[in-house]
Amino acid sequence: MAAAAVLLAASILALCLLPFSLAATSAAAADRIMRLPGQPRVNFSMYSGYVTVDAAAGRALFYWLIEAAVPNPAAAPLVLWLNGGPGCSSVGYGASEEVGAFRINPDGTSLFLNPYSWNKRANMLFLDAPAGVGYSYSNTTSDLVTGDNKTAHDSYTFLVNWLDRFPQYKRRDFYIAGESYAGHFVPQLAQLVHRNNKGIKKPILNFKGFMVGNAVIDDYHDFVGTFEYWWTHGLISDDTYQKLQLACDFDSAAHPSEACNQIFEVAYEEQGTIDSYSIYTPACKKSSSLQKRRLMKGHRPWLLRGYDPCTEGYSTKYYNLPQVQKAFRANVTGIPYAWAGCSDDLSENWKDSPKSMLPIYRELIAAGLRIWVFSGDADAVVPLTATRYSIGALNLTTLTNWYPWYEEEEVAGWCQVYGGLTLVTVRGAGHEVPLHRPQLALKLFEHFLQDKPMPPPVQSIQSS
Repeated sequence: MAAAAVLLAASILALCLLPFSLAATSAAAADRIMRLPGQPRVNFSMYSGYVTVDAAAGRALFYWLIEAAVPNPAAAPLVLWLNGGPGCSSVGYGASEEVGAFRINPDGTSLFLNPYSWNKRANMLFLDAPAGVGYSYSNTTSDLVTGDNKTAHDSYTFLVNWLDRFPQYKRRDFYIAGESYAGHFVPQLAQLVHRNNKGIKKPILNFKGFMVGNAVIDDYHDFVGTFEYWWTHGLISDDTYQKLQLACDFDSAAHPSEACNQIFEVAYEEQGTIDSYSIYTPACKKSSSLQKRRLMKGHRPWLLRGYDPCTEGYSTKYYNLPQVQKAFRANVTGIPYAWAGCSDDLSENWKDSPKSMLPIYRELIAAGLRIWVFSGDADAVVPLTATRYSIGALNLTTLTNWYPWYEEEEVAGWCQVYGGLTLVTVRGAGHEVPLHRPQLALKLFEHFLQDKPMPPPVQSIQSS
């Protein structure tokens, strides 16, 4: 009897999901993932593959769609997730370490379920952009010398072409999310979508807003806030703090002076072998601190490589397995290099990087779009102080002043609601908030989708 009941329940679930699955299959049968190597059973559908963004150049971007694990995924919003770098993979980081349905086991060959996956609330679309990131590629070598502008336009072209393949997502509530240097990618793409939607009553990209975490926003304020964070958290000396302020041009981080580079080297030496992405957690002993902390000349010095070299190692092994690439239908052209979480070639040849995203924020705030900024307060790479200075420069009206928000009667972080923007901090989280505080990150995501401020103290806490 028990076995029959289980079989009946499974049949009912399959019937409930059937109409939506058939709609997706009819549009993109070739992209359906039947099962990934080492994957546990799931009750949602997945798709992956390439979308061409420039046929003449042979440029195509790789995506992974993880549909919502809800009774009616057709009613759930679509959320595009972007990682930064620039040159880092959203599949390798966002999908595999943070908000995706799976995490990779230390053996690098199998997966386990992420209990706090964001596909519990939305259909999650992970995109590796620009070409040269992850499995995304171009047959034109010059495409690997790129920058913000091409990344934004290629990502927009991807979305338009992807919706032709998945028409059931047209006019669905649509959001963009990301972190770190995606603090550039997300608002720039949001601006493109917003401008191209103007004058259209029912745009196919029903864009509602964006959220970014520990995001690069404004060169000047990012420098000020980063140096202050290092000093106030005891990571550098008084002397180095003063020299950083004197030697570095706060208006431009893209091309630091030689004097600025030299004092950055001193600052990194003073910080020792801590993990700058999460200053209170142990660093992976397998990693090389010199490789991790190397200064990238001609680029933002604080944009170092991925959070956990050990975790990155699991991803590197998994995504280079031939059977994994076959299941994803990835690397179909025989890319002449191994899959990597981040591309050094791209980051070292990044050509355009605007000094500030603040003008875009002002434009999109005026348009009435939903904008949330979140920050893990244990990140020394793009720290909370940098974010607060950048948001302060917008001179927004405060609607709800700074207050602690709670999860299970514990302070989870702090929140401030402005006219047009919500700022949320996550206590104890590093650069990758969903990696360090996955339960809190899911709560944050839920409230963002509902456009509902983070929960204040319950009465019992307030009166205790």
